[in-house]
Amino acid sequence: MDSLTRHTDYGNEGLSEVEAGPDPLDLLARWLSDAESAEIFEPNAMVISTVDADGSPSSRTVLLKGLDATGLRFVTNYLSRKGRALAEHNRVSLVFPWYGLKRQVIVSGVAVPTDAETSTSFFDRRPHGARLAAIASDQSEPIASRDILDERMAGLEQQYPEGSPIPRPEKWGAYHVTPDRFEFWAGRSKRFHDRIVFTRTSGAEEPATWSVSRLQP
Repeated sequence: MDSLTRHTDYGNEGLSEVEAGPDPLDLLARWLSDAESAEIFEPNAMVISTVDADGSPSSRTVLLKGLDATGLRFVTNYLSRKGRALAEHNRVSLVFPWYGLKRQVIVSGVAVPTDAETSTSFFDRRPHGARLAAIASDQSEPIASRDILDERMAGLEQQYPEGSPIPRPEKWGAYHVTPDRFEFWAGRSKRFHDRIVFTRTSGAEEPATWSVSRLQP
């Protein structure tokens, strides 16, 4: 495959320490905004990696649903593979792969379930069909056919017509990730990329303070 040996020059926009600033959450918010402005498909998509109880790693893509000075939030089925993994090992790695912008962000931290009120707030903001899907699916569990899923959905659509209130299932909710490390990667020409790392120097319960360093590409 010739495409595997193709070399694309990444330019020299890069990332300096001055441009990065002192707060990685602020920089992440700015880069998210840039991704949205550039019309990147699903700019808030991130790959989350977890470790199962037997030590097996797994990765999948989810959507970032909340970002503030305390951390990041995403939603899922608590009984899914990732939910079961987080119940055993709550450390996660998150990757935002903005290939079109020649940027990548890697976040490491601890994920814990949010309170019920926050989870319900996220659930109520979902489109009608997405709320029904959260009820219909036993995420990560095998099923004999797509027809069974479609039948479940059809039954729920009759039970909860458009516009009717839908209760959040207990198996579904939000997680809050308290980050302790960020790596911001910006592509540069000759594969001589910029890598700026923020490492948390305060405790998890304290206002976040960060040290900044540069890694070799």
